[in-house]
Amino acid sequence: MITLVELAEEHRWQVLDWRNDPDVTRYMYQSDPIPRDVHDAWFTGLLAAQDREGWAVVMDGTPVGAAFVSDIDKGNSRASWAFYLADPSTRGRGVGSAVEYLVLEHVFNELKLHKLCCEVLSFNQAVVTMHKKFGFVQEGLLREHRRRDGQWLDVHVLAMFEGTWAELRAGFTEKLRGRGLVA
Repeated sequence: MITLVELAEEHRWQVLDWRNDPDVTRYMYQSDPIPRDVHDAWFTGLLAAQDREGWAVVMDGTPVGAAFVSDIDKGNSRASWAFYLADPSTRGRGVGSAVEYLVLEHVFNELKLHKLCCEVLSFNQAVVTMHKKFGFVQEGLLREHRRRDGQWLDVHVLAMFEGTWAELRAGFTEKLRGRGLVA
């Protein structure tokens, strides 16, 4: 069973370990190690922020990654999101799909937003494909948008709308519950 647990003080240093894990940073905008003091300030800000939310992704009682909704703009009814799974045991088990489902449920049913956006580095085609499977549409491709490790990288910009989620929700609920991934 996959759940999202609101990030709290107890997660502060685990999240730093995940953010500095090469298997996670490989897909992030920044690949340089994040210093402890920089992470400490970022995490403190996250806990206090009104326009961001973060969760530990918990699989069968064990934290295995994190998910974030950021840039929550109630006036324009939109936000952005990202996630990562740091534990290799999650791969190929539907955990990413469960996280996506849980975040979509939160954004559209609890926050009552109209649009959820995300950005994905172009070489991370598996995540682009997963987002599209859930109903995200590609709104653009930002060419040579991020410089990382001496290379320019393209970035996919995707979005999901509340109406699309309302149409697709039941099918994902049935499938993921059937696999025992969500309650």
